[in-house]
Amino acid sequence: MSEAEREETQLDADDRLRPEFVREVLGALEGGDAEGARALVEPLHPADLADLFELLPADERAQLASAAKDLLDGDVLAEMNDWVREALIDALDPKEVADIAAELDTDDAVAIIQDLEESEQRAVLRALDPDDRAAIEEALSYPEESAGRLMQRELIAVPEHWTVGDVLDYLRQDDALTTDFWEVYVVDPAHKPIGACHLSWIMRTPRQVSIGDVMQREQTLIPVDMDQEEVALRFQKYALISAAVVDGNGRLVGMITVDDIVHIISQEAGEDILRLSGAGDGDINEPVLDSYRARVRWLLSNLLTALVASSIIAVFEGTIARFVALATLMPIVAGVGGNAGTQTMAVTVRALATNQLTQSNTMRSILRELRVAVLNGGTVGVVIGIGVALVFQNPQLGAVIAAAMLTNIVVAGLAGVAVPLTLERAGADPAVASSIFVTMTTDSMGFFAFLGLATVTGLVG
Repeated sequence: MSEAEREETQLDADDRLRPEFVREVLGALEGGDAEGARALVEPLHPADLADLFELLPADERAQLASAAKDLLDGDVLAEMNDWVREALIDALDPKEVADIAAELDTDDAVAIIQDLEESEQRAVLRALDPDDRAAIEEALSYPEESAGRLMQRELIAVPEHWTVGDVLDYLRQDDALTTDFWEVYVVDPAHKPIGACHLSWIMRTPRQVSIGDVMQREQTLIPVDMDQEEVALRFQKYALISAAVVDGNGRLVGMITVDDIVHIISQEAGEDILRLSGAGDGDINEPVLDSYRARVRWLLSNLLTALVASSIIAVFEGTIARFVALATLMPIVAGVGGNAGTQTMAVTVRALATNQLTQSNTMRSILRELRVAVLNGGTVGVVIGIGVALVFQNPQLGAVIAAAMLTNIVVAGLAGVAVPLTLERAGADPAVASSIFVTMTTDSMGFFAFLGLATVTGLVG
């Protein structure tokens, strides 16, 4: 069977590992056939092998790692889920981890080593050669999720007085240079970047031309302590393929490439979605107790805010007792208002995360969401009002629920934009706590508006 035919039996039409193949590997492991398991996984791409580790039960991963230890290189670990990778690395000795880290670019090596316990980090670092150890120790000295952790030190930098021919000769003659780069950075004698030159420009320019004449002097420089989310926004805004990273003195210390940014954008987007729901890391490989601790605190917070809405219902207990239909209808007002608030909140959190919403356009955004809320509230209010009036044969009840629905959706729209903005201005993460406050506001206002209007209009007599 050719390799292409073998791959066809391993992957489905969506490039996912077939269940039959996963079961075949699992059967070989459970049967003690380590050589057979290794033969099955050997043709896999590193990303597919990483997926296989994630799909296997936790107690079988160590067996596969032992059977295919020679295949478990840096490329596989770099593609692996963080939780699965951490567990596998714990099963390896420091020398094995050091050997894997030495094969990787600095940014990928740091991603593996930074998750280890401090004592394990020291053991792995001791097993590295001095140059690799110095580069990784420097990266670990920067804050987590900063450009310093994300960047790779392997880059090409040349002086301005070189010609294109000098650069080409340098690239061809020095075997120690990195092979993964899109730009050559031009630096001054203090090693500060003064320009950059695409490889395509170098390849198409005569040898005798000075590199300073073809380089682009305007470039986007990334401070080494910049948060990775801000780095991703700069790449997105300026359509960058790579960017130079500079330290506090403006010296070139590394570069960030777009392949890392794609991962960051996906990671940050996923984190924001999960924070809105209070689901913690939201990873199916996360330990049960970690998931429990992350979720239960938000459920308890929701319980407290639900008591606020419950207390409003208690105030109108007599009103509900005289007109039981109110108890049937009031969850509709609160539920639709909650959905309206969630819609606005999601739009606002995204706009804050992508720098679309700033102090310059805050008021305009609030007024926009208010207009949308009035239109939505009017439409939904008319529909529910007519429906309730016909079903209950009570036009006054229809008018009350229509007015309550309009009121709650407008309040929901305001809360959906005001709560994230307030949290962001206060220095808190709006993706983390917004949902609790917005839900409390829409539930409380929904009950208060509906039951209050029913009381003041004399609907219940």
